[in-house]
Amino acid sequence: MKPTPAELYASLISSTGEDLQRPGLQGTPARAATAFEYLTSGYKQSVQEVVNDALFPSDSNDMVVVRDIELFSLCEHHMLPFIGKAHVGYIPTGKVLGLSKVARIIDMYARRLQIQEQLTHQVASTIAEVTGAAGVGVIIEAKHLCMMMRGVEKQNSVMKTSAMLGSFRANLSTRSEFLALLNN
Repeated sequence: MKPTPAELYASLISSTGEDLQRPGLQGTPARAATAFEYLTSGYKQSVQEVVNDALFPSDSNDMVVVRDIELFSLCEHHMLPFIGKAHVGYIPTGKVLGLSKVARIIDMYARRLQIQEQLTHQVASTIAEVTGAAGVGVIIEAKHLCMMMRGVEKQNSVMKTSAMLGSFRANLSTRSEFLALLNN
């Protein structure tokens, strides 16, 4: 019989020499299992479910930018958090995505074991696919606890990644407009 997540956490905590019966740890394996389930809940979601038909007709072909979207994820290498924000821009071609859906797409992919580089491209590709946009730009900046708490222990480092698709990659003026809007 396969052990439950709570049993696995109990084993992990016990392996440190801790006493699972001490007051501060009673119930911790179950709480940790529940927290981990939430932190990885993106595996139980699909793009169709998240977008939920929130695509709306629009005559606009001007850039749409949503910036400073908070995110957290778990590094797939050490299972430690990385925390930051995403900035998303796209150029519609007949339809726009409901505003909250941009954040929900980010959350769906971020709530998986992840690396930031992959997360950035997943978000950009999904928004391009869902909207049929002429171009999509995504920038994510995050602090990684795997770098802050262990290894080189650098507390103030920030990683920035970008994915530029369609006109954001092919057209310097489109990319420049996106970057300028992020800096205002």
